[in-house]
Amino acid sequence: MLTPTAEEMMITMFTRMDEIMIEIPDVEKPDPNAAAAVQELLGGKFGEMSTLNNYLYQSFNFRSKDKLKPFYDLVMSITAEELGHVELVSHAVNKCLRGSTAYKKPDSTPLADVKDARLSYHFLAGAQGAMPFDSMGNPWTGANVFNSGNLVEDLLHNFFLECGARTHKMKVYEMTDHPAARAVVGFLLVRGGVHVVAYAKALEIATGVNVTKLVPIPSLDNKAFNEARKYEEKGVHTKLYTWSDKDFSSIDQIWKGTHPEDGLPLEVIQGVPEGFPIPEAPEVKEEFAPGISAEEFKEIAKRLKMAGNIHD
Repeated sequence: MLTPTAEEMMITMFTRMDEIMIEIPDVEKPDPNAAAAVQELLGGKFGEMSTLNNYLYQSFNFRSKDKLKPFYDLVMSITAEELGHVELVSHAVNKCLRGSTAYKKPDSTPLADVKDARLSYHFLAGAQGAMPFDSMGNPWTGANVFNSGNLVEDLLHNFFLECGARTHKMKVYEMTDHPAARAVVGFLLVRGGVHVVAYAKALEIATGVNVTKLVPIPSLDNKAFNEARKYEEKGVHTKLYTWSDKDFSSIDQIWKGTHPEDGLPLEVIQGVPEGFPIPEAPEVKEEFAPGISAEEFKEIAKRLKMAGNIHD
């Protein structure tokens, strides 16, 4: 058996950075029920875990990728972006949950304030953090993944999936005014619209049918959403990233021409967009998280110094 070279191995690997795609407002506005609503955009049928895993498995199982390279590159690049979307929605959930409880001694019932929260699982099974569930607490399932192996059928499914995802984002935006939730949903409305148009263009090239005439489903116009409009004014809706320094560049055979909403030219960018620091999550002592006392922190720091041969 031949051993792959380092370069060959890198082709199938993901690169991760300690960043997220946008800066999320750091507000102290606990809203557990808003977090429950945002969970739909994470683990729902049309949530980011579904878009990610649909495209991920389509990329794993893609047939004739050399002959159909622009389509393969498109699915690969959008897959990478969806990983970042899963991360963003998770942090939006975390921000909505932050500050829902405060530390008190166990007999003082520190979690009493959230016993009536619609998704108490956030507090029982975790430590006020996102989970792979929908808005009703149903676990995300692989049954949401569609991969027929037929290029046109899969592209048509992806177009429908992105349209459904957009509808759900719009409803969640209307359901909560939490600044963190709206910031993330507004951005995702814009980027999801990019994927709607990308799959429509791919279908047009594959079949000769102008699927962009089906757009809007619903309207791709984001002017009614303050948190989306600001990104469109920066042209974020016209850019498609390869998420690779050198691969997947043939998406420019699909992502070209003008945007169907405003006629602005479309642009392929080799690489990744600018990132922002991942938010710091404070300890939640009433949830026993991270469960490390001040004395234990000191001991851990001492052992880390020893392991790194660091001397005071």
